[in-house]
Amino acid sequence: MKRILTLTILTVCVLALAACSNDANGGDEMATRIMFNGSSTLAPVIASIAADFNEAYSTWDNVNADFPNAPISIYVASGGSGQGIRTVINQTTDFGMLARWVRESEMEQIEGYQEFLVGIDALTVSINPQNPLASLRDGLTTEEIVRIFSGEYVRWSDLDPSLPNDEIVVIIRDVGGGAHEVFQNSIMGDVDVVASAIQAPSMGALVSRIIENPNAIGYASFGVSNQNAGELFMLTVDGVAPTAANIVDGSYVIQRPLLLAFSGELSAIQSAFIDVILGSAGQEKVESMGFVPIN
Repeated sequence: MKRILTLTILTVCVLALAACSNDANGGDEMATRIMFNGSSTLAPVIASIAADFNEAYSTWDNVNADFPNAPISIYVASGGSGQGIRTVINQTTDFGMLARWVRESEMEQIEGYQEFLVGIDALTVSINPQNPLASLRDGLTTEEIVRIFSGEYVRWSDLDPSLPNDEIVVIIRDVGGGAHEVFQNSIMGDVDVVASAIQAPSMGALVSRIIENPNAIGYASFGVSNQNAGELFMLTVDGVAPTAANIVDGSYVIQRPLLLAFSGELSAIQSAFIDVILGSAGQEKVESMGFVPIN
């Protein structure tokens, strides 16, 4: 496939995945533990797949008779795409979760770099359904989006005189994060987002702020928006709607990958779980959580 494509900084330990014991397993226990770190968008997907995996097998020898009789221990930490790739570079995690492409400069710091595409997401320009714009029209042009997010349009009436004279509340992810990088490259170009924009600590928090404020607008994840169906109004961009079909064919341009970054060669145990993520069960979970599966 060509490259078209709620959590604060919080560690999510998949407790269903058997408690890590500090007893006699020692080195075996360490070898049977898998750690993921990074994107707050991808983290709930991996955590949910892992929970189902543990429920089905409980111990690694039930996955494969050649594996140790040890609890399945999979940990998922959410802190953003940048954190995900840094932990792979620093070798403090097994898999980095990203909702953007890995930069060449980052790949160069990772020995034996590998990546696994888990799914495709998009950034939807979304408003609260109570916003009068939702009744007036179904979308915005790229030029209008730039004027809103740059602060050139301060009030909704600046966009259209028939709209209320209420202040536009711009909601974004942190400016150093993967989502903002995608939005900047796809829409804003060389124009900066207005300094007064509210920076949400996670994609879930961004969506919540739009749901809570009729005057808010933000770039909400396609998957997270689908998880909150009916509570957001997803606008078309230059007449193209954020649908799965339009994301896959590239006509909806504000899109991004959901991927795992890795250093070196997979162990047999790591490979077994990656096979689940990329297989039918994992991809069904990706789709059920609102994202676009890779097959």
